[in-house]
Amino acid sequence: MLQKLLRKKSISKILADAEKGYGDHHPSLKKTLGVRDLTAFGIAAIIGAGIFSTIGKASADGGPAVIFLFIFTALACSFAAFAYAEFASMVPVAGSAYTYSYVAFGELVAWIIGWSLIMEYAIGNITVAISWSDYFTGLLSSIRIPALDINGIHLPGWMTMDYLTAFNGHKHAEALVNAGKSYANLDEATRIANNAWMTAPRIGDFHVVADLPALGIIILITWLVYRGMKESRNASNAMVIVKLAVILLVLSVGIFYVDTDNWNPFAPNGVSGVLKGVSAVFFAYIGFDAISTTAEECKNPQRDLPRAMMWAIIICTVLYVAIALVLTGMVDYRLLAVGDPLAFVFDQVDLKVMSGIIAVSAVFAMASVLLVFQMGQPRIWMSMSRDGLLPKSFSRIHPKYQTPSFATIVVGFVVAVPSLFMNLTIVTDLCSIGTLFAFVLVCTGVLVLQNRPDIQRGKFRIPYVNSKYVIPVLFAALLVLAFTKYKPETTNFIFNTTKVYDPTSFVTSLDETEMKAVQDQITAEHQLAKITAINTDAEAYLGSLSTADYEDFIANSAVDAEKKYDSGWSLFAHKIPMWIFLILCVVITYYCVVKNLSLIPVLGLLSCLYMMCELGISNWVGFGIWLIIGLVVYFLYGYRHSKLNANYQEKI
Repeated sequence: MLQKLLRKKSISKILADAEKGYGDHHPSLKKTLGVRDLTAFGIAAIIGAGIFSTIGKASADGGPAVIFLFIFTALACSFAAFAYAEFASMVPVAGSAYTYSYVAFGELVAWIIGWSLIMEYAIGNITVAISWSDYFTGLLSSIRIPALDINGIHLPGWMTMDYLTAFNGHKHAEALVNAGKSYANLDEATRIANNAWMTAPRIGDFHVVADLPALGIIILITWLVYRGMKESRNASNAMVIVKLAVILLVLSVGIFYVDTDNWNPFAPNGVSGVLKGVSAVFFAYIGFDAISTTAEECKNPQRDLPRAMMWAIIICTVLYVAIALVLTGMVDYRLLAVGDPLAFVFDQVDLKVMSGIIAVSAVFAMASVLLVFQMGQPRIWMSMSRDGLLPKSFSRIHPKYQTPSFATIVVGFVVAVPSLFMNLTIVTDLCSIGTLFAFVLVCTGVLVLQNRPDIQRGKFRIPYVNSKYVIPVLFAALLVLAFTKYKPETTNFIFNTTKVYDPTSFVTSLDETEMKAVQDQITAEHQLAKITAINTDAEAYLGSLSTADYEDFIANSAVDAEKKYDSGWSLFAHKIPMWIFLILCVVITYYCVVKNLSLIPVLGLLSCLYMMCELGISNWVGFGIWLIIGLVVYFLYGYRHSKLNANYQEKI
């Protein structure tokens, strides 16, 4: 049974199928792509919602120090890019990580990675669609035509926001108002979400809140993909030029509005604040792996693919770091948790023209990313279908448009429906964990095939450095650092020490009676006799206290301990991913010493694993549920219908 689950495709069989046209490409594809074309393709795929949207949330969490997270993520992606390049050299056909896993691990793991790639492309497109909606509605509101008496086209909030954001914003607003904060003093995002919820039409008790612009762009892009519209090499290069021109314009204008006081403190929320933006920052790099799908069209994939991946990552990292510094320099970092940060900062300095230019550019730039990924998703399903793991209908080609018609329509539904009710943070995290998992398996696959003599090698191989001379030393150094400089944090982690909830979480968990007690405590302790309890903004006051004073206040508060402190299982559950990472670090270090593993893929494996663990337990649970659903589909259909099943006794 296990042997059947891990049945592998040989490289020679994959190459033979590709030549016969059984793969994703026809055998007549021309090898026309060089380094510059591939680099432009990588930049086109990378620069989208990441730089126009999610960079704002990451900056709001980590402050100016988020640039270090961009650099770390770029290094992790570079290590993974080497692994992708080696596989692309060995298996120069489409299919990306799905095909590579079929060679290295076998069918079950290939299915799992293919299922994860479905999450990457589908969930990623939901994120891009939501960000596109933010910029599109901002663009409409900026339209001014005095002759027609048009002073901005303002769509109701309930039709430009997803259901979860509106619902959560309303609940958060209610809790803060009960804590003494006025509606006028609510942060802008909470106020907009609450207004969308309150003004939405109702069907009974159900509030009709849906991001209709996001739905509209998905329908349009799906129709274009269905009709067979493709981006040529020249169109891709032109798109990159437009994107880079807008980003350079933002930098050249924005730098004159930078106030260096906004960079102080540089890391206002410490290391934890910087790492909180892992999913948003990593999402900004998703797309470089798409270069590997063009292997059949490269003039010299063994040479050009690694160079193009590196150049794309380097160029995008420089741009991301520069944009992050300008954004956090122009406005207070806390204001950047918006869907359209680039346009937002220029609104704040009253440069409406720049805001309009950015909005127009973002609308077209993110629509092009939608097109690229919406075309890629049916291709993965088609590839899995041709291997027998999905029904034949997913590989059905339209007789007129020559596109995977059924798969394209299904992808449209898979992306469109969740975009109506899922918010940006949820989909970004799910997309990131799925992609990181793919990177982990690709890096592991290179290590698995490292010393196998029966594997056909390509011209490109990752430069070999014996990891046993680096990884154990690095592991030991980190242990020493953890138990010296960061001893309190380390011991708190190991012994699951009780942790005080932050002010916002604390006050929003209180009922009316408990809130009254907290406000009375504030009044009594600080003699605010002239301020009535109902007008005391508890969240703002507690947030202004020093760490020691806040902990003393919580200790003396007449509120149940479970609302004041995070402890026990609820606290430990959030640490499970990090414990998994630490255990795997020990295992990987052992194999580095015993098996003399190559250093670069090991570093890629460890760094991607670490970023997965920083995404939090809720994302792991969501990802786990997605994988369980995938395994059910595989055992109900894929296992029995696999093309390798009929030929299992035959050595391929």
